[in-house]
Formats: sequence, C-alpha cells, structure tokens
Amino acid sequence: MAVLELNKDNFDDTIQNNELVILDFWAPWCGPCKSFAPTYEAMSEKIDGVTFAKINTEDEQDLAGKFQIRSIPTLMIFRDQIAIFSQPGAMAEADLENVLNKAKELDMDVVRKEIEEQAKS
Repeated sequence: MAVLELNKDNFDDTIQNNELVILDFWAPWCGPCKSFAPTYEAMSEKIDGVTFAKINTEDEQDLAGKFQIRSIPTLMIFRDQIAIFSQPGAMAEADLENVLNKAKELDMDVVRKEIEEQAKS
C-alpha cells in the first residue's frame, strides 16, 4: 500500500475512515527522517490492515502543533479514531512491526473505558 501524504484537508477523513492509522511526522531537512523513510515505506507494503501516512511538519505546522510534535521523526498510531501511541525517533523494522501488532491486539473497549474514567477524574 502506498504511504499517504496527509494535510489539514484530508487528515480528519483519513483518521475517521480507517481503523488503524500510523503517522510519520517528518520534515525534508531532517536526516533521521530521510534515513527512516525507506523502512516506513517497506513496512507499508508488508503489513496489511494498517494505513500508513506521513505529515510534513514544515507544510502542516498546525497539525504538528495540535499533536505537540517537538522532535522528528515522531510516530503516532490511531485506532478507532483514538491516539494510542506516540513516540519520537525512528524505529527498526522489527520494532515497528511489533508496535503495530500490539496496536492491532488492543482491546479498544478497555481503552475507551479507561479514557472515560480519566475524563471523570
């Protein structure tokens, strides 16, 4: 599957219409981002059931600010429109695959219940 380029116009639609989305916040001048890009592309072809997307933080400063992106690359995972993972830094292919598999295995009813309980306190 191709990696989607997200911006403020297609971000919400992508998150709402895909069960599992992984985002790569990056910038063209970022060396680690450039080094990580081939791994991210390869994983998008290898792993089914996940929408892979990139957000250029230079062009989409509002989105980067919304998610308080302070360093790049930063990876973020949404499942069922809920942010369940965010971590700065590139990942090895095996680590990325492991994180995505754990994201797929999460019991989202438990996650929603935890969010509900946190909102009450």
